Amino acid sequence: MSEITRPTVLVVDDERINRTLLAELLQDECRVVLAKDGASALQRIAQEKITLILLDAMMPDMDGYEVLRRLMTNETTRDIGVIFVTGQADEEDEERGLRLGAVDYITKPIRPLLVRARVRNHLKLALQREELEQLTLRDELTGITNRRGFDQAFDLACRNAVKAGEALGLAMIDVDHFKLYNDHYGHAAGDATLRRVAAVLAGAGQRSSDIIARYGGEEFALVTQRAADLPALLERARTCLEDMEIAHAASPTADWVTISCGGVIAAAAHLKQPDKLLQEADGALYEAKRQGRNRTVIRDMPVAVLVSHADRA
Repeated sequence: MSEITRPTVLVVDDERINRTLLAELLQDECRVVLAKDGASALQRIAQEKITLILLDAMMPDMDGYEVLRRLMTNETTRDIGVIFVTGQADEEDEERGLRLGAVDYITKPIRPLLVRARVRNHLKLALQREELEQLTLRDELTGITNRRGFDQAFDLACRNAVKAGEALGLAMIDVDHFKLYNDHYGHAAGDATLRRVAAVLAGAGQRSSDIIARYGGEEFALVTQRAADLPALLERARTCLEDMEIAHAASPTADWVTISCGGVIAAAAHLKQPDKLLQEADGALYEAKRQGRNRTVIRDMPVAVLVSHADRA
């Protein structure tokens, strides 16, 4: 397992010797990163994905209890497991940490075998929980992100773009005349076609940060940080599917399966209202359908339609 794929454990302790000891003790179990105080720990957590935290309870300026409080009040960090490591063996202190949300309590002096065993168990539980969470966010039919996963990822993408002052691209994509397709070819063929459309869209999104999701029924959603590339990305997907010439004898638009795409490019100032962004993308999709389907319409939020492409109507 590479360093990138190994779970990451953050060790937070104001004593360098304790940080070093724990890092050496756990290096075979996980990737270990270090922080010397509460402030630097919170900064580290904001910068990368942390699976488990070994947190010293007593530190100057900001103690471990305050760090844990802040983690618990943040939606993106509240599920990170925290094990308190402290020289205090008082039952009240242990109860205080567990009540705040810690998953375990280790007392100093550290007993290596005990620490390794507890960390190993909590990492296993965290990875199992993550795998289960991923299953609940995946569309069973197509294998891509489902509506719930999209809502979470889209909200996070908007918040990150606002912080970075960057634009974001969002598109809603609909399979043209899909009810007619199901009526003509049957639901098994319809399911197979939805899987092929999902694969085409996933192939069009070339960055790991791009979000491709089945939004519901025959509708898909796409989010990209490459906002300026959104028109080309959608056109690539649209023409790729069209070139596959999946027969659709019941379609009044074409002899094969096609998609209509409605997208919006939004500057950071507009991303504080994700629902508004979705409404704009829906409006662009409606416009693509009104113009004859099998085309891409992109809006520069919140005003005019900038791009309209159609090779065949």
